[in-house]
Amino acid sequence: MPTPHLESEVNRHFLPVAVAIAASTALLLTGCGSGGSDDGSSDKIKGAGGGDKDTSTSASPSAKPDGANRPQIKLPPTFQVEFAGWTNSDPKLQAIMDDGKQQLLASYAAIAEGNPETAPMAFYNTGEALATGKKWISGFADEDLTIIGKTRTYKPQARISPDGSGTLFYCSDESKASTQNRKTKKVTGTPADKAQVLYRTKLRKTSQGVWQTTFVATTQGGCQ
Repeated sequence: MPTPHLESEVNRHFLPVAVAIAASTALLLTGCGSGGSDDGSSDKIKGAGGGDKDTSTSASPSAKPDGANRPQIKLPPTFQVEFAGWTNSDPKLQAIMDDGKQQLLASYAAIAEGNPETAPMAFYNTGEALATGKKWISGFADEDLTIIGKTRTYKPQARISPDGSGTLFYCSDESKASTQNRKTKKVTGTPADKAQVLYRTKLRKTSQGVWQTTFVATTQGGCQ
């Protein structure tokens, strides 16, 4: 999503979701939305940092079946996403985390495919998040870039707001992820000081029970 999402970041090439990127920049998937969180939430994750020792599991390429007709998500073997500690004892919060995870995977898969119009993108995103996500992915496609390597996503925190919307914060370690030009095969890595990315997302539950992402904002280096 990469992503997912922007404020002063709009001039940054790999800003994720909101602006097209330039091939000469290093940053991988920093997403962007439209500035800070719009629900007044703090952008700090308690205990956020690179030292998460929770058990890690590799991401499944597709969502688990449930009542909704969920599209399959496939990542190429050259790019992997690892999720650490993405479990919650509250099933409602777990549902937010599960669909938030799929939203991120859908973004990565769309970049790898070079297609912003994939079914998973439209399934797990809506409104602003979908519009900016498509622009972000188009930036990669226009520059003929794909993603390779591995990201580690950790410290997820989910909650349900009084208005019924969901909030999901998490960190992503992109230090081992890079972009690669599909034609020249040139690889550009992620700078160390930008690699620990803080994601802040908002979600809304559909009538089919899917938590669609409506807003994404990211802060490069926000989890250091």
